Amino acid sequence: MHVPHGARRPSVTRVTLLTEGTYPHSHGGVSVWCDQLVQGMPDIDFDVLAVTGTGREPVVWDLPAHVSHVRSVPMWGAPPEGRPLRGRARNRLAAAYERFLTALLDPRAEDQFPPALYTMARAAADGALSPFLRGDRAVAILADVWNRPGLAVRESGPTLHDALTATTLLEHALRPLATPLPQTGVAHAVSGGVAALPGLAALERHGVPLLLTEHGVYLRERYLGYRTAPYRWPVKAVVLGFFRLLAEETYRRAALITPGNRYNRLWEEQGGADPGSIRTVYNGVDPAAFPPAGPEPEALTLSWAGRVDPIKDLETLIRAFSLVRAQLPGTRLRLFGGTPRGGEAYRERCEALAAGLGHADAVTFEGRVDDIKDAYAAGNVVMLSSISEGFPFTLIEAMSCGRATVSTDVGGVREAVGDTGLVVPPRDPAAMAAAALELLRDPARRRVMGEAARLRVIEQFTLRQTIDTFRSIYLELPTRKRQSKLAAPGAQALAPVSTVAG
Repeated sequence: MHVPHGARRPSVTRVTLLTEGTYPHSHGGVSVWCDQLVQGMPDIDFDVLAVTGTGREPVVWDLPAHVSHVRSVPMWGAPPEGRPLRGRARNRLAAAYERFLTALLDPRAEDQFPPALYTMARAAADGALSPFLRGDRAVAILADVWNRPGLAVRESGPTLHDALTATTLLEHALRPLATPLPQTGVAHAVSGGVAALPGLAALERHGVPLLLTEHGVYLRERYLGYRTAPYRWPVKAVVLGFFRLLAEETYRRAALITPGNRYNRLWEEQGGADPGSIRTVYNGVDPAAFPPAGPEPEALTLSWAGRVDPIKDLETLIRAFSLVRAQLPGTRLRLFGGTPRGGEAYRERCEALAAGLGHADAVTFEGRVDDIKDAYAAGNVVMLSSISEGFPFTLIEAMSCGRATVSTDVGGVREAVGDTGLVVPPRDPAAMAAAALELLRDPARRRVMGEAARLRVIEQFTLRQTIDTFRSIYLELPTRKRQSKLAAPGAQALAPVSTVAG
C-alpha cells in the first residue's frame, strides 16, 4: 500500500520507521509510541515500512503531512512478484541458501549467516528469492542439511513434511527483504526480528545507519510463542535458529540500540551488541494528558488495559481475580482493549475460563475505549499480568493518572514502578491475588501509592524527554562514519535454541 500525503517540504533528515504488526495499522503500546515520535517531530520527514499480515490492513492512525509514504510489506497472502533464477545465478543462490541453513543448525557454521543473508537479500531485491524458496530445490537443500551426521536435529527424525513446513515459514519471514529499501537518512526498526530485515539490507547496500528500539525482547517472545506452536522440533530448530542469528546480526550491526529498559539491554549485550552502542531511553507520557483520575469507583474494581493477546496472560489475571472474589465477593474485573484479528479464540478461552470459575457476571470484556484514561479511572487498582513487556505504556499512563498498580515482574516493569506499586512474579495467580487484596483492603495506602506514582512519572518518564532524545539521535546518526559491527572474536552469543526452547 502506498499512501501519499502531499508535497515533501524541506527537513533536517528523513527517518524510515520499520514496524511489524503495529503502527500505523493497529492500536497498542508500540503504535502509541510511534505516533508520539511522529507527532512530536514535525521538523523530521518520516516514511514507514510496515510488516503486516495480508497487506489489506487499514491505516488506523491520522497521519500528519510529514509522514510522506506508508508501504505495507505483507508476510502472508500472495507472494512478492518475481521470476526464478536459472543456470549459474540459481546455483549461486542455492549455495548461499545451503550456507544459511547450515548456520541455523550447526553452531560451528554460524559465521556463515551474515554473508548468506545478504546474498539472499540481493536475490530478494531482484525478485528471485521468494520463487526459489517456493520451489522443490529449497526443500531438498533443507532435507539434505539437517540429515548430515553430527547435527542434533537429525536425531529427531525430520520428515519431508517438516522440510516443507520450515521452508514455507522461512519464505514468509524473509519477504520483507523484497521491499524497496531506504537509501538515505536513518532506518529506525521499532522491534527486532523481521522488521529489521530491510534495515540490515539498507545498511549493507546503501550505508543507511540502523537504529534499533526493542520494546519487548523480540527473540524471547519468539521462544515463548514457539513453545506451544503446532510444529515438530526440527521445524522449531530451523525457525528459532533463524530468529536467534537474526537478533545477533541486528545487535551487532545497529549503529545505536535504544532499549526502553535495563532488562532488554542485558539481552542485547548477551546477543553480541557492543555496550557502547546501547543507550537506554525510557518511554514517556505527557502528564497533562493523563491527569489524576479522580474518585475511585464505589464497587471495588480491578481494571486492565491492553490488547487481548496470550502474551498479556489474561488467564492468570482471571484466576487471580477468582481468588480475590472469594475474599471480597462484590469485586469486579473490567478488561479494556481490542482483540487483534486472529486472537478471537484466545478471548473466547478467557471468557470460558471466567464462566467456568463462576464469575461470568463479574468479568467484563469491554473492548477498545475511546479515552484510555477511562480504563484507569474504572479501577481502584490497575492490573498488568503480562509474561513479557518492555516498558509498558499502560503502566506509566495509569501511574500518571494516580492509580495504584499490581504488575508482573517482567521487562522494565520494576524500573517503571519503583516503590509506587506492587510487583509480583508472572504466571502466579496466588501472588497476584494477594497483592490485589492488600491494596483493595487499604484505601489510604492506594492513595499514597497513586500520588507517588504520578510524581515518579513527572520526574522521570515524560514524553518531552523521550522526543528530545530521539530527535538528537536522528540528527546524530547520519553524520557518523559508517562502521562495521560484525562480531568480535569471542563475543558471547545468545543461548542456542536447544537450551532455551527445548
